[in-house]
Amino acid sequence: MALSEQYLEEDLHPIDIVETLAEHHEWEFDRVADDQIAMAVEGRWRTYSITLAWSGYDETLRMVCSFEMEPPDETESVLFELLNAVNDQCWSGAFTWWSEQKLMVYRYGLVLSGGQMASPDQIATLIRGAVLNAERFYPAFQLVSWSGSTPKEALQVAIAEAYGRA
Repeated sequence: MALSEQYLEEDLHPIDIVETLAEHHEWEFDRVADDQIAMAVEGRWRTYSITLAWSGYDETLRMVCSFEMEPPDETESVLFELLNAVNDQCWSGAFTWWSEQKLMVYRYGLVLSGGQMASPDQIATLIRGAVLNAERFYPAFQLVSWSGSTPKEALQVAIAEAYGRA
C-alpha cells in the first residue's frame, strides 16, 4: 500500500501529513504549533533544517529548507551573483541568502486555494526537491565562498544532476 492511500478518504491538515511523513522517514521533528513543523533531514553534505507552515489566510503551505554558511563578507557580492544563476536553474522554489542569520535558504510555497488538499506524494516531492536542490548547489556555494571561484566556474560543479553512486 502506498503511503498516500491511507489518506484517500480523509480530509487532513497538511501539517498532519508532514508529521506522518517525518515519522515514516524517521526524521527528527518538532510540531512547533498546529500549523507548523520543523524537521532535520540528513543529506550527503549537511543536515538540512526544514520548516513547513500552513497559512489558512492565503491557503499556502510554505516550506523553508535552510543550512548554515559563514562566507567571508568580501565574497557576499559574488555569492549573490551565483544565487541568480542558481535560481535560473530552479523551476520550483528559489534560494535566498539571509546574511544576518548566516543561512542559505531554499523556499517554496504550495498554493492550495479553493479548499484543495495537499497529497502526501505532493508534500514528499516538495521536501525531496528541497533537499535535492540544496545538495546539488551546496558545493557551488562553498566554492564561491571559500575558493575564489567565479560563479560560472562554481556552477559547473552543479550543472549536471548526478545519478547513482560511484
